[in-house]
Parts: sequence; C-alpha cells; structure tokens
Amino acid sequence: MTSEQESSEPGTSERQQAERFEVARQIAAAPAAVFAVLTDPRGHVTIDSSGMLQSADGDPVRQAGDTFVVHMDREALNDLPMGKYDVTVIITRLEPETEIEWTISGTIQPPIRHLYGYRLEPRDGGTLVTSYYDWSQIDERYRGRVNFPIIPETALRATLGILARTVEGQPASTVR
Repeated sequence: MTSEQESSEPGTSERQQAERFEVARQIAAAPAAVFAVLTDPRGHVTIDSSGMLQSADGDPVRQAGDTFVVHMDREALNDLPMGKYDVTVIITRLEPETEIEWTISGTIQPPIRHLYGYRLEPRDGGTLVTSYYDWSQIDERYRGRVNFPIIPETALRATLGILARTVEGQPASTVR
C-alpha cells in the first residue's frame, strides 16, 4: 500500500496519514512460515535491511506484552551519535499468522512510542505481507528533536525482500 492509498482510508486522522507508511509484497510462503520469522527475535535480525540490528536475545513471542532484547548499532544509520545500545521490543498486538506489532523501549526515556508491524493475508501461492511503520503516536517531547521517520519506506520494502528470500521454498518448521 502506498502513502497515497493509506490517506484514503476512513477513520484515519490527518496526523496518522502523514506519519505512517505501509509497503506490501506477495511472498511465496505460507503465513506460518512468515510468522515464524516475525515472532522469533533472531528473525528480526535476519531480515533487517537497516544494518542497525546486530543480534537478539529472548524466546519467540506468543502474545501482546511479550518482550525480547535487540542489540543495536546506530552507526549503521549515522544519524545520531548513539553507537551501540540495547532496546527492548514490546509486542503490542499479536494475532497468530495474521498480525504482529511492537514498540521499543531503550536508552531514550520515556519511550518514543513509534510502532512497527506486519499484517499477513493468505493468498493463492503464498502470503501478502504488509509492513508498516507508524510514528503518529510519538511523545510530544520528541517532535522536532528526533527526525522521523527513522527508517525510510525503502528500508521496509528491502526488509520484505529479505523476508521473501528467507522463507520462500522452506517449510515453516525450518525457518528461523
């Protein structure tokens, strides 16, 4: 879905339209295979296109409220002098094989409250995977101090390409 398509959705505020983007890609894998990667902390590192995610600790997530730790390196973006740091990924929404969404808590406190997520729709030949990034709910104290979006739309698209390469042609039980 493009930014133009997003803006026409009913019930979406003007701020949400301007501060959110989504990209979608058809992936030739079952929703279970895709979801196995998205719920595994190491899967996030595997498919990251930004270069910031270095490694992760924790068990696969199963429900909203579950957490895991990602070891980050901000030098990959070279936008802030943060170097290496850790964030806790907090799952805010999880519907098995359908949707996963999260926010992060890290060195910047209080948390910024930007959201990342994926929606999965079974389709002939695989799964339509929509990746989104939403910064419409960020804490007001960060507006104008931190440049948003942190991750460009092209990075979401590239991550979907890496996800496709990771899962296509592999049974869900072997993908991680």
